[in-house]
Amino acid sequence: MRFGRTLQVSAYGPWRDKYIDYAKLKKLLRDDDSAPSSPSTAEPANDKWTDEDESRFVDELVNVQLEKVHAFHKETLGKLRDRTAKCEARLDTVAVAGVQGQAQATAGADDNRESGGANANGDGNDNGKKSVPSEQEQKSILKEVLSELDNITEETKELEKYSRINYTGFLKAAKKHDRKRGASYRVRPLLQVRLAALPFNKEDYSPLLYRLSAMYSFIRQHLDGAEARHASMSETKEGQDEYVSHKFWVHPENLLEVKTLILRRLPVLVYNPQTSKIVEGSQPDPSITSIYFDNPAFSLYSRKVDHGEASSLRLRWYGQLNSRPEIWIEKKTVKEDDTSSESRITTKDKYVQRFIRGEYNMEKQIQKLSDRAGADSEDVKSYKASVEEIQSFIKDQNLQPVLRANYTRTAFQIPGDDRVRISLDTDLAFIREDALDDSRPCRDPDAWHRTDIDNNELEYPFSSIRKGEINRFPFALLEIKVRRSGKQSPWIEEVMHSHLVKEAPRFSKFVHGVAELFEDYVNTFPFWLSMVETDIRRDPREAFEEEQAKKQKERDDEFAVGSLLKSKPSFSPLQQGQKQVISPAGSPALAEQVKKSPRGPDGKSTDGLGTVAATEQTQMNETAEEPDEDETGVTQPSTTSAAGRGRLKTLLPSSFSTSKYARSRRTPLPPGVTKPDHWIKDAGPVKVEAKVWLANQRTFIKWQHVAILLASLSVGLYNAAGQDNTVARALAVVYTALAVLTAAWGYGIYMWRCALIERRSGKDFDAVLGPVGVCLGLVVALVLNFAFKVRSTRSV
Repeated sequence: MRFGRTLQVSAYGPWRDKYIDYAKLKKLLRDDDSAPSSPSTAEPANDKWTDEDESRFVDELVNVQLEKVHAFHKETLGKLRDRTAKCEARLDTVAVAGVQGQAQATAGADDNRESGGANANGDGNDNGKKSVPSEQEQKSILKEVLSELDNITEETKELEKYSRINYTGFLKAAKKHDRKRGASYRVRPLLQVRLAALPFNKEDYSPLLYRLSAMYSFIRQHLDGAEARHASMSETKEGQDEYVSHKFWVHPENLLEVKTLILRRLPVLVYNPQTSKIVEGSQPDPSITSIYFDNPAFSLYSRKVDHGEASSLRLRWYGQLNSRPEIWIEKKTVKEDDTSSESRITTKDKYVQRFIRGEYNMEKQIQKLSDRAGADSEDVKSYKASVEEIQSFIKDQNLQPVLRANYTRTAFQIPGDDRVRISLDTDLAFIREDALDDSRPCRDPDAWHRTDIDNNELEYPFSSIRKGEINRFPFALLEIKVRRSGKQSPWIEEVMHSHLVKEAPRFSKFVHGVAELFEDYVNTFPFWLSMVETDIRRDPREAFEEEQAKKQKERDDEFAVGSLLKSKPSFSPLQQGQKQVISPAGSPALAEQVKKSPRGPDGKSTDGLGTVAATEQTQMNETAEEPDEDETGVTQPSTTSAAGRGRLKTLLPSSFSTSKYARSRRTPLPPGVTKPDHWIKDAGPVKVEAKVWLANQRTFIKWQHVAILLASLSVGLYNAAGQDNTVARALAVVYTALAVLTAAWGYGIYMWRCALIERRSGKDFDAVLGPVGVCLGLVVALVLNFAFKVRSTRSV
């Protein structure tokens, strides 16, 4: 389907006129449907592309369409946040009413015990307190807010689609322009700069979804009652991964420093294709090859980019294929609620093609497994089910190999301790593995892999591969996996928040490779595509300030929703101590408080749904085989805490409400207690190192030295001038004034810096005005001296 038609179908009705006007851009480019579409067709002489035509197209693309899309996205997102804040304010009244109602009920019970129940039927307003909504009014408010939250959630989902389809449209228009007019003009570099300045396609919706999830949970607890609330708290997410994954890009210049930071804490796991009983420390890092499958319509890619239910299929092996390694065939499915299922089997390269065609059903492997475990064992049944599932998936989706990803992996982990796993992938290259073009296929249609690469044992950088069939990723990929149950170490926070890495949430090798090599076949692109061509290196101070701003924004979001989850005192202490986990966008019914999946008696996680063949454990499986997180399906979109942004921190006491209502009514300081006007650290005698005082005194002496030199110059000039030389005498006075000003400036700066040192001030000690003033005064005096001398000479 052409992109113009895709844009028309994907447009959200109420916002239809806010999308990129792709048809107008094509018309300005003279590439509309009425114009000749063949690039080889010669243009008429009077239809030559001029600078005016180029200016008109660029202005429409960058200054009109891009600004329009960015402004609408920014305005809509702001409105969604405002509507969310209004919903929080309405739910605050319900939360406060619940707390006050319980307090009044307790007070009423005490009064009844004292007065014999004289006020048992009171309305709660007898103490002069403000009336609170009745139970019926509270339910009405909850239902109205629930309806509004559904609308906000739907529009948030549509806004994410809006930004993605428009981002694709701009890249498509720029590519069409460069292909048609690229001999004289190129617009894509300019567009990349503008897209980086107006990042409507990079907006992180997690904070907004976080707030929506908290409100959904609050409403459900109040509408469903205590039993449903208890059931919600005790549910577990089946298939939930037990690790939180954080992904980053690393610039080649920072690669060694990142490695050394990690090596101080975690050792490198040595790759060894032999059994784990054989230790070979000289073995190099493994080269990993993955071949991804898709159909000619790239439906698997499109579903993965659209963040819906996505399935993927790949072949994976280590080293060169000529060495006959084990080949893993892996099918993974990620559902909308972030649960994932996996089917994985192993085979040899000689069986792969027949397996893909459905001619071979792994009879030999099943027979070996039956002889070892029994024909009726669960392992045999699971293996058969996996074989049938994968083959049916290939047949139903009409899948074929389309993309190869080759990279070198360095794994870091303490042997026997899997709380932290870190992998660093370098020399990443994507290669076309398809046979979509019958006239010029990249792969032999009768083979399952490119024999020109594997038979010749080509390695990175694959210099013999034709241009257009390969894309070399410019950065290294760093992935940090931390077990949910473990506490995140400070050094991991240091690495994730440093200027050495660039956060890359939801990055997928499969998605990136298809977007780079098959852009003519797909109509949607990932949000990170424009960042690949930018310099990801950052100044350390800027990186620190960005991280602090991000954390402050998270704290503000938590304050906005904190009281909603803490207003019901019926939770047990265990439940109050649990962290909250939100659901993905579009699944408000799943935004509930869940517990961590239990672990089995053998210490392994019991939440996996995948089936893996019973094979011999090798050192390779413990190190290099660690699957890529972008294919396992559970990825947290941020790195600001041990469990990611998607969960609520419960650091404050349960009785401490963080709502706007509570903060506005917080108890003031007691009588006689005042806010301190200075820090405790500033109390006591001033203790400053001697070198600080001496440095200030040295600077003062230098200033006085300059003043004495100027004064000596002025005295000598005045004495050497005769009675009639008024010019020399006047300049001597000027130099004397400069000397006095210099001495006064030096003394003033000396006293000012002494005061700063005594106050332990954090201000800068720089004083650039004085040196500049002295230099300018001397320059002016010398220029005047020269001018007057030349003038007097000419007059003579």
